[in-house]
Amino acid sequence: MNGYLRTTLLLAAMTALFVAVGGVIGGRGGMMVAFGVACATNLFAWWNSDRMVLRMHNAQPVGPQEAPELYRMTARLAQNAGLPMPALYIIHEDQPNAFATGRSPEKAAVAVNTGLLNRMPPDEVAGVIAHELAHIRNRDTLIMTMTACLAGAIGMLAQFGFLFGGNRERGMNPIAAILVMLLAPIGAMIVQMAISRSREYEADRAGAEISGNPLGLANALTRLEQGRLTHVNQAAEANPATAHMFIINPLAGLRMDGLFSTHPKTENRVAALMELAGQMGPPRGRGQASFIPQTGLPPAGGTGAAPGPWGAAPPRRQRGPWG
Repeated sequence: MNGYLRTTLLLAAMTALFVAVGGVIGGRGGMMVAFGVACATNLFAWWNSDRMVLRMHNAQPVGPQEAPELYRMTARLAQNAGLPMPALYIIHEDQPNAFATGRSPEKAAVAVNTGLLNRMPPDEVAGVIAHELAHIRNRDTLIMTMTACLAGAIGMLAQFGFLFGGNRERGMNPIAAILVMLLAPIGAMIVQMAISRSREYEADRAGAEISGNPLGLANALTRLEQGRLTHVNQAAEANPATAHMFIINPLAGLRMDGLFSTHPKTENRVAALMELAGQMGPPRGRGQASFIPQTGLPPAGGTGAAPGPWGAAPPRRQRGPWG
């Protein structure tokens, strides 16, 4: 099923669940109050989420002077995607990973962990950046805000039901009311996770088209998964609500493609990209050839004595190639 159609159906299911639960538990009045409060809360979070998330992960802005190759690569890929140049950030984190944020393409930002830059060749870095640009082009931040709004409203309705005993006017069976109040938020969370997984598949496909090299992204995903299992992302562990934003789940111990996982299984994503590579043929090279550096980055944990291909000079910190 097409990713956009799947997302539409899942959003419709979330909306139907909200309406049904609201009618059963709180009646029309309670339903509208909960929906309004949840929307206001999530609207505030959406408007400020980019700054909040970047601050949570101690992301540092970089430009063409600090990271010339990375900046040039991102600019070329953004041009391929028909997007304005996003703001670029570096996160001093050994786990290889990346995410995009921002409420619109004009306000977007891409944050890349130093662990990713240390361990990946340029074609894989290009695949990751293209994946994040696909999220920006597909306005996935807006989609996830909509699902968060509906999920929050459903959870709030359930709390209203517990506080006020449900909609007594309709004489609902109390056992049934308790089951609805317990299961409805879980159902909403499952749908929210399914939407998130659907958007990852769609971003993989669009990212492969932007970079012109599905195999580069497939190899990157494999390397990212290996890095996730060997390096703990402390900031993500401290802020697990941001896990769905990353290209690979940054949290430890979530290896299954289960109902409560925000990301599909990596091997499933790689298989889909391999199939797409067969359909697209040899890599076009667009957005990649000009990014091949003259020297490699120092290994992770190195002294950073040489700036490497991604940065003009070591930044202020003392560890790693970025400082």
